[in-house]
Amino acid sequence: MRDELTRLGVEETRTPEALDAVVSNTKGTVMVIVNSVCGCAAGRARPGVAMALKNAIVPDKVVTVFAGGDIEATERARGYFKGYPPSSPAVGLLQNGEIVYMLQRHQIEGREAPEIAKDLTDAFSKFCAPALK
Repeated sequence: MRDELTRLGVEETRTPEALDAVVSNTKGTVMVIVNSVCGCAAGRARPGVAMALKNAIVPDKVVTVFAGGDIEATERARGYFKGYPPSSPAVGLLQNGEIVYMLQRHQIEGREAPEIAKDLTDAFSKFCAPALK
């Protein structure tokens, strides 16, 4: 479950301090994925993230916390998601430590991975700078 994301180059942030360091030291956009063991994470969210990360425009940094495993890091991630109730799985885009886009469990359940990937790539196009070639 964890390695499905780390194989894609997603960095695990297993402590609040590790997450804070990424958020405060990244110029541009940080994508924070709240991963979980549920079926919608396995069958929809993680595959959707994998598809989205193949896009030409992606966040500057992508990290994950694991709900139920990285308890304190997950709580810290949710602290960055101001205005949104706790959700797992979930994906948030942060700029300067502020949430600019949120994809929650209710937007993942009952949808397929390509639809989730489309939502994410649309958000990348809106909030992330194009990668320089």
